Order: sequence, then structure tokens, then C-alpha cells
Amino acid sequence: MALSTGTHAGALLAAAVLLPFVGMLLGVLLGGRQVQRVAFACMPLGLALALGITVAWLREGQTLVYLLGGWAPPLGIALRADGLAVAMLLAVAGVVCGIGMYARADFATPPEVRESRAAFSYWLLLMAVWGALNLVFVSGDLFTLYVALELLTFAGVPLVCLAGSGETLRAALRYMLFALCGSVLYLLGAVLLYGGYGTLDIPLLARAVQPGAIARTALALMTAGLLAKTALFPLHIWLPPAHGGAPAAASAVLSALVIKGSWFLLLRLWLDVMPGVVTWASAQLLAGLGAMAIVVGSVVALRQERLKLLVAYSTVAQIGYLFLMFPLAFDTTGNALVHGAASTGGLLQAVSHATAKAAMFMAAGLVYAALGHDRIADLAGIARALPVTVLAFVLAGIALMGVVPSGAYLAKKLLLDAADGSGQWWWTIVLQGGAAFTAGYVVLVLVSALRHRSAAPIRVKRVSRLAEFATLLLAVCSLALALAALGPLPGHLVANPLAPKELLTTLLVLVGGALLALGLSRAPLLAAPGPAAAAPAGRLRLAALALGVACEQADRLVRRWSFASIGLLTLAALFGALLLVGRAT
Repeated sequence: MALSTGTHAGALLAAAVLLPFVGMLLGVLLGGRQVQRVAFACMPLGLALALGITVAWLREGQTLVYLLGGWAPPLGIALRADGLAVAMLLAVAGVVCGIGMYARADFATPPEVRESRAAFSYWLLLMAVWGALNLVFVSGDLFTLYVALELLTFAGVPLVCLAGSGETLRAALRYMLFALCGSVLYLLGAVLLYGGYGTLDIPLLARAVQPGAIARTALALMTAGLLAKTALFPLHIWLPPAHGGAPAAASAVLSALVIKGSWFLLLRLWLDVMPGVVTWASAQLLAGLGAMAIVVGSVVALRQERLKLLVAYSTVAQIGYLFLMFPLAFDTTGNALVHGAASTGGLLQAVSHATAKAAMFMAAGLVYAALGHDRIADLAGIARALPVTVLAFVLAGIALMGVVPSGAYLAKKLLLDAADGSGQWWWTIVLQGGAAFTAGYVVLVLVSALRHRSAAPIRVKRVSRLAEFATLLLAVCSLALALAALGPLPGHLVANPLAPKELLTTLLVLVGGALLALGLSRAPLLAAPGPAAAAPAGRLRLAALALGVACEQADRLVRRWSFASIGLLTLAALFGALLLVGRAT
């Protein structure tokens, strides 16, 4: 298959990239309340383009290619869409439409004013993020990918500080500075590759690159830089304050979509550009960081007092899942990474996380809008007042647990099969244990929301029905994602959810989650708020609390600038060493 020759439907790729940027420029020109109308006009068109690309890819049965100006690489630039890119284009288009429906209430321009700064900025930035992500997915060379990644960063940073408070401005500045550190490392790696091989086009570079000093150094630098942008533990210095402090519609964009850009680029580097340079040891380190993210992120999430911060730390944990696929994607000889069940599982995990995490942030935003706060201890009665919102939050959480037929279930099954097939049993423990952690913070919120309110009836402000519908829609999509994936995947992968084995697995995950919530939650889970909360704790509870406090202290330590900067450079050096001395088994 020629990847330097344009295909019939290749122009759709250029249209998918240009549409959001054209919409953004039109919004700037028209100004005022017109920008929201432009965004709403672009959303169905963008979704239709993503569906058209999917149909064309299925019909042609090959990677779609568009050559800019008709010039083939290395002289020209090519846009390409393989299965990974097509899936991400479609998922992002769907999530953007869902978030757009939700944001209509939060970022509508009031009728009495001509233009609202926050609304004007939000819709422009949403389209900029969408266009930058589409460019990340279809870029065919590493420099265009760098440009796309920078566009994504500079569109994502202002979303953090839309509220304009000092706290959110500090969070945005922290995000931008650390992301720029990651950009410098990525750019250094790209320069090394261009100097060594004379091209940055992915297929040409993949054929030329050899496991030597240049490739290993470049891969180590670029990997560390992309981990900083993805906020993989311990490089998550910017994520909790940025995602926890932004408006809910912006947090949904940042958590569900923005971090996927750098993760996708890392996937390209490891699987498509330098699969023969990667070593088994370096892949173990990458997944090991993912496992640490799952444990520390989940424990700290269970210790949060605010719902949005709980969801933000759950993102820290869920990012870890995206990296468990790398050591499981080696071929049977253990010498190179290949596209297969593990990479498909990782992709499904990313799509499932995008839909579910957007729904969770949107639900948290609705709770805040209704109550005027998001304190978990004071959510008693909210399940009766906002049943659709709480249902959406729980469904999204269940989807992330990996319960059949969610996309995360299918992803987990593919990864578990890969772990069994490769004899890497330790990743099986991480995959199964992580589901219990996810169940823990869902149980924590659900118990608080279902608690009977003994005092005065709860008073809530009315929330947008459209926003509730959009939140529920994304949660249901995440829960039913496995059914949509059954087209290209074997049907036997999805089991009957009522089968005894599946029921037992689900029950064990929920029981494990409940025990974790009982042990790690800051306030006793089953005690009523007030004096009863001061009841003496048992030994197990005290031990769990000590673990929780230790994880919180570790989180505070690694999120200091000094530690994060040293950690970034240390990881680059460590990856370089493991790429040099590590050998496949």
C-alpha cells in the first residue's frame, strides 16, 4: 500500500481539519452572540465529516491519504488516516457535540449584552481544540504533529482560566509552562531525527530509523516531553488545579479530549515510527508509571472533599490505564511493538475515557450549578433532586469500571488476553485492581447522593434539561461502546452481562470499591454528617487512612516545581538508559 499517493476520499481529511478553524475565524469576524451559532453550525458538519471519513475508510479498506498541493513527501506534506486516526476523529466529533449541547446553558450570551467575554472565548477555543486534535490525528509527519500539539496547548490553556480568578490564572500559567517544557524536549528529539535521517515523514522515517544513539536519544526526549503534556504520574503537576478549577464545560474538554492529543502522538512514535527501537524494559517503565498513576490518583481521589477535584484526580488515575498497553503490544519475538489486540484495547480505553470523563465533569458541573457547591459530604438529597444527573454520573463511573458492555470492558478484556498470552501476569493484577479503585469513588459519591436529608429539604436551582440530556447521552455512549465496536471486532469478546461469571466479577469489583471507599474516604462513609463522624475508627480504617495520608503527601511532593522539573529530566535519562541497555526477552 502506497502511503505517499493520495486516495479518493483524502480531501475529507483536509476538510475535517479546516472546518473548525474556518468556524473559529468566522466567529472572530462576526463576533458577539454569532460565535455560538457558528459553533453549532460546525458541530453537525464536523460529525458528518467524521462519519464520512469512517465510511470511506471502511469502503476503501486502506489508509486515507491527502497530499497538500499534490506534492508527495519528503518534499510535500501528507495527511493520513488509518484505523486509529479514524476512530479518534469520530470519537472526538461525538464528544465535542455532546459538550457543545451541555455548554449552551453555561456559555450562552445574555440577551441584555452584545458580547460576553467568557462565552465568546469558550466557543472559539472549543473549535480551536477540535481543529488541533483533528490535525494531530491525521498529520503524517513529526513536525506537523509538533505544530498541531502546540495549537492544542495554546487553545487548552485559556480554557483553564475562563473564570478569570487568580487561582485559575495560576493553574493556567502552571499548565502552560510545564507543557512548554515538554514541547522543548519533543522538538529536540524531532531535530535529532531530522539531522540523522533527513526526513520527518512517518512512513519514510519508519523505514530509515535504526536502533542507534540518535534514535534512542530522540525517543527518550520525545517520550518524556509527551508524558509531561499528558500529565502521567509523576508529571501531573498541572492537571488537578487546571481541571478542578476550570468551568465544567471546559474541564470536560480538557480531561476528555486535550490530553488525548499527546497520548496519541506517543502511540504513533512507539508503534509506527520507532517500534524496533523500543525495548521491553522501557515499555515496562512506561506501564509502571501508569500503574503508579492508577494507585496514587485513585487513593487521592477518594480523599477529596470536592466532587470536581475527585473527578480531576480520577483523570490522573485513568491516564495510567492508557499506558498499560505498551508492554503488552510486543510481537511474539519480543523485539518490536506491533498493532494488535493490545493497541486496539488501548484505543478503546481512550475513547471510553473520553466519553465517560466528559459526562462525569458535566454531571459535577450540574451539581455545582444546582447546589452552589460541590462538597461531597453535603450532597445528601441530590439524587432525588437531580436523578438524571446522578444517574449519568453513575453510568459513566460504571463504564470506567469496565463492566460489560462498556468500551472499557472490551478494552480490559483485550489487554487481559494480551497479558495472559505474553505471560505478563502482573499487569492482570493492575487491570483488575484498578476497576475496584474506580468503583470506590463512584460508591463514595453515590452513597452521599442517596443519603437521606434529615434537616430542611434540599434547595436546588433549576438546571438545563438539554445539559442533563447531553450528560446522560455521553454516559450511555460510553456504557454501550462495546456494542458499537463489535463491527470490526469478534463478537465473542462481549459476554452476556447476566452470565454468572460476569455477575460475580461485577459484584467483586463493587464490593472491592465499597471497601476502599469505607477505608480511604476522609469522612466515615456510612456515618451521618455531624457528631457521629467522630466515632473511633478500627485498626483497618486507621491503616487505610495512613495510606491515604501518605499518598496525599506524595502527591503534594511530586507536584512541586523542583520535583517535577527534576522528575522530567530524570525520566528522559531513564528512558534513554533503558532504550540503550534494555533488551527484549
